[in-house]
Amino acid sequence: MKKELELYVHIPFCVKKCAYCDFLSGPAGEAEKAAYTEALLREIKGRREAYRDYRVSTVFLGGGTPSVLTGEETARIFHALGENFDISRDAEITMEVNPGTVTGEKAAVWRQCGVNRLSIGLQSVDDRELEMLGRIHTFREFLDTWEIVRKAGFCNVNVDLISAIPGQTEESWERTLRTAAELGPEHLSAYSLIIEEGTPFYERYGSGEKDLCGGALPMLPDEDTERRIYQMTEAVLEEYGYHRYEISNYAKQGYECRHNLGYWERKPYLGLGLGASSLVEEQRFHNTSDMRKYMEIFGDPVLSRSVCAGAGRPGPAAEEIEVLTTEDQMEEFMFLGLRKTNGISCREFRENFGRTMEEVYGNKIRRFDGLGLMKREGDRLRLTEQGIDVSNSVFVEFMIK
Repeated sequence: MKKELELYVHIPFCVKKCAYCDFLSGPAGEAEKAAYTEALLREIKGRREAYRDYRVSTVFLGGGTPSVLTGEETARIFHALGENFDISRDAEITMEVNPGTVTGEKAAVWRQCGVNRLSIGLQSVDDRELEMLGRIHTFREFLDTWEIVRKAGFCNVNVDLISAIPGQTEESWERTLRTAAELGPEHLSAYSLIIEEGTPFYERYGSGEKDLCGGALPMLPDEDTERRIYQMTEAVLEEYGYHRYEISNYAKQGYECRHNLGYWERKPYLGLGLGASSLVEEQRFHNTSDMRKYMEIFGDPVLSRSVCAGAGRPGPAAEEIEVLTTEDQMEEFMFLGLRKTNGISCREFRENFGRTMEEVYGNKIRRFDGLGLMKREGDRLRLTEQGIDVSNSVFVEFMIK
């Protein structure tokens, strides 16, 4: 019987880098995108033999903005995946897209390629907030994209939203939530803005930089406002039939993202493309994040064939290969699994590690239970609403080292 595998394919291109984004992505010309596509196709082909004993249950084409590729480039990528991996007939196949890069012709190609789930980056329905984030689109342009993908027949669509944007109020966040929910997407992801080092946002808010008009930059919501915004999200979306199944994700019944659930449940996944991360056979590794190095390995047909022919499971572009100890695996089981609102199974922990959760984490579980942050219900252990509010503080406590 074949083992289960998820695939993640990274497209490191976008029209313009957003002010808050620290992902491995950036603008590129058509020639660079075409060359990268060729290299990616060679990497995909080179992984065929190493993964012949796996069946792929989900595919996620992420970035960056995968929809900046031409329809032909996208079709070639999906064709190569289908030729070189055993993809299940009922696989969930997701593609990230952004307004301003979607056309009816492209959407038709994606459908023909087997894409059955889209994830659209909206972030806000307020054009001023979109401009603050450095997005390339307006809300009107998002609505145009929404109409295109629905008309193309996509009936499993996620919409990404961001809260705690500079200048955002509880009222504007509620307006974003309700406006997005009324469109009826099957899934909504609601993330809180994080100011990451190396981004324009970090430079602005770290240095007190003024805006171009000479006035002070809009303030980030204070901690109390951000918490109220966070707590409002579940209540509002519940009105529209969405249930929270993970800290930042909401779905209509039956539309939970299978690919992301796989990450939180530690299913094996293989990353393809620049910087893509993997977890296979209890090894964590990622491809090089250096485009020049990636292209040196996979850009030359002769070199890529010779490297891939004898490649071990991590692959020729792999870096920072880490073999996970049992302790590492237990830690990940806890802090990844507890992201889900239905928590983790005590039975699965025992079956996986040969020890009970009580033996390993009993003192911590009892302490968090006493603080009202964690609750045991039958076989399952989960965070309470109060525990979710301080989830990062809880997770760090489950590090054994």
